[in-house]
Amino acid sequence: MAALLARRLGSLGLMRFEVSQVLDAIERRLGTDPALGAGVIDVAEMMYCADLDGGQGRPANLLRLGLVIDALARQVGEEQVYAYCVVDKSLLSNQDLTSNERMVMRRWGDDGLVEVVPGAAQRVAEISDLTGLPVISRAMPATWAPLPGAGGAVLNPRASIPHGPNQVGARMMSRWWKCPDPECGLFGPMRRSAGLPVPRLRMAQPSCPRHDAPLQDGGPRPPQQVLAVRVDGVIRIRFVVTAAQPVVVGRAPENGQGVVLGHWLGEEALAKVSRSHVSVSLTQQGIQVTDLSMNGTTVRLGGAADGELALSKGAHRVLGASDIVELFPGVEFGRLGALSSTRSLDVSSVVAEAPTMIFRPT
Repeated sequence: MAALLARRLGSLGLMRFEVSQVLDAIERRLGTDPALGAGVIDVAEMMYCADLDGGQGRPANLLRLGLVIDALARQVGEEQVYAYCVVDKSLLSNQDLTSNERMVMRRWGDDGLVEVVPGAAQRVAEISDLTGLPVISRAMPATWAPLPGAGGAVLNPRASIPHGPNQVGARMMSRWWKCPDPECGLFGPMRRSAGLPVPRLRMAQPSCPRHDAPLQDGGPRPPQQVLAVRVDGVIRIRFVVTAAQPVVVGRAPENGQGVVLGHWLGEEALAKVSRSHVSVSLTQQGIQVTDLSMNGTTVRLGGAADGELALSKGAHRVLGASDIVELFPGVEFGRLGALSSTRSLDVSSVVAEAPTMIFRPT
């Protein structure tokens, strides 16, 4: 009997460890910078979509959010996709959830990885209107509706993809905003990301969604452009370059600052792509790339339709709208939208490590 009890306790401990791993994986796909987000989600709605895991689980389960993020990655063809998630404040005391789930969401909110607000559905709609981010929902007007599918969830198209922010959103996202609460994870110095969320509008006044307080205008933000990295035919990650600071792209830029490609590279590419291969800056003329490498960089003009330009160390080039920068065959980047995944994602799901029993009633 003692041995059986020990095995059961050991299995329970392993399950809790695996659940924590999955929540950590989900956390790495959360962010409140509209420039990097691929969709906006009401977390409460996703947690109650029990059919996504076969209808055998608890009424609410935070891990279902991971299934939807997986579906979003497949839909847009990006491995490290980010979701802009909104948590209704009532979830932090919801007894359908485990204490660990409530604690994790509270931590995500404190860190600025999600918004925690009363009335999440209304906030999701506002974010989409202001930023142009697609809405993932069944209950409200949406771009994509999550449905059960092979291996988890799929996104069913309902409407066309929005075309960027509206005028009010664009104006607000062109300014720095500061929350009067110095510990604010969204608009305070504690924010983990370099970008900013979009403010909430209260009587036409930009306000902090978390603290419901008027935001202070901190002045203009530098212009920015969003780029994407494609390795072996798959979009791996987005990154932002601003007029304020260049971004280094390479195998392993110094001090981990920049876009690190090493973990996606094969043996030959690891030998040819320099630690700091190119510098990307945003100038008055546009996006400029400067070669920093030992082996050179190729710019495929018009995405290779108009020929190639070879850059040697110290040489630079202002990119055209469809130009693609190639560090090594199959290792490339360009403007978001100028390149896309050319094959299906072959990456692990964020819930791949989840034990089957996590979705069963406890």
